[in-house]
Amino acid sequence: MADKRLATLKKLLAHVHKEMGLEFGFYLWDGSTVPATLAPGALGVWLGDEGAVASLIRRPNAETLSNLWASGRLDIRNGTIFDMVEKKPKVRTRDFRKSLNRLLALRTASKFLFVSRGGPWPLEEISEEKPSSGDAAENKKNIGYHYDVSNAFYELWLDPEMVYTCSYYTDWDNSLAQSQLDKLEMVCRRLRLKPGESVLDMGCGWGAFSIYAAKHYGVKTYGVTLSEQQVAYANDKIKRLGLSDQCTIELKDFAHVEGHDRFDKVAAIGMIEHVGLANFPTYFGTVHRVLKPGGLFLHHGIVRPGKHATKKKKRAEFAALTKYIFPGGELDSISGNLTALERHGFEVHDVEGWREHYMRTCRQWHDRLYENREAAIREVGEVKYRIWLMYLGACSISFDRNNVGLYQTLASKRVRGSVGLPPSRADLYREPWQYKGRAPDQAS
Repeated sequence: MADKRLATLKKLLAHVHKEMGLEFGFYLWDGSTVPATLAPGALGVWLGDEGAVASLIRRPNAETLSNLWASGRLDIRNGTIFDMVEKKPKVRTRDFRKSLNRLLALRTASKFLFVSRGGPWPLEEISEEKPSSGDAAENKKNIGYHYDVSNAFYELWLDPEMVYTCSYYTDWDNSLAQSQLDKLEMVCRRLRLKPGESVLDMGCGWGAFSIYAAKHYGVKTYGVTLSEQQVAYANDKIKRLGLSDQCTIELKDFAHVEGHDRFDKVAAIGMIEHVGLANFPTYFGTVHRVLKPGGLFLHHGIVRPGKHATKKKKRAEFAALTKYIFPGGELDSISGNLTALERHGFEVHDVEGWREHYMRTCRQWHDRLYENREAAIREVGEVKYRIWLMYLGACSISFDRNNVGLYQTLASKRVRGSVGLPPSRADLYREPWQYKGRAPDQAS
């Protein structure tokens, strides 16, 4: 019976391969391939067992795909997701449907319909995806899930400064290390930092911005994060660099930052995605409370296209991302972000789109993780490695297809009169691009 099922599946896959003009093949669990003449080392999709096929037939959704991918029962052989995208079918889906041999498809489905789904299913114990309630304990749990995986794991594929947000490319051929330093420099320039100013780094990660701003601009920084491993890493680095009198990093929910009119500047770089739409008033309200009148706020975050802004239901792939990678995450549109800024007492001065920068950043992260596969698996296990690899690849593709965007926005706490900004943006792009005596690491 199993041989007959396999033979029928091969016929269907051969039919699909021909009708869609696929430039990749299929590798099957018995060692055979479709087409049978598939060259050794050719790009292809690996189907690991009958249960994987049965599961895809019964529940062809993002959760099934995610579990099969995480377990290695579904895989890409001799390439990556980017190679698959490059070899996308020549025939459009709607045209393929017209040429599909429906009788063969139904016959194949019927043979696998009652086959056991097999295992393992490594992601099934993960809690159902839901928006963040804003509760401090829940926020800490969500952040810990993603960022407390392992500092050593992140060191395998992030840049030397451990910056886990969008790079800024002054040249598209720049290395990841160079582009992340350029991003830190751009944030400092956009905030017009001056020696002696106090700066809140809200959602500070491993402390890269806090440390860079203190070291190169002479400011005093205060960073908060809910990741215990990030706090330990950042404080160790601050101590080694002799910056303890300028940098403070604490384990604290952003909403619990004390004070009123306390900081000259605030930076929130890639934090809004974790907050949840219902908690925007707390996010923007906290910044407004702690920022001095006329003080500058750099708000940097991922957004979705405005046409999706009124849709409450997440797309299946984004729901899978938030469930398995970023629990509690939600995205608004850039128009929603700007409206929220104005509603909470800010004046918007500058908005710059970095979508293509993030597309390249995620691609470089993906490639570095892929190159360090063995070390990553030793550190966090194969399941974690595989879902992080797919997430980074999928994010790069989403930015490339303009399904998501990234904007860096400069605002100030609203006041009458001037806030002291220069009359043009020329100061942001002055040449040469300098690091005040520090040569950037050129590692890719």
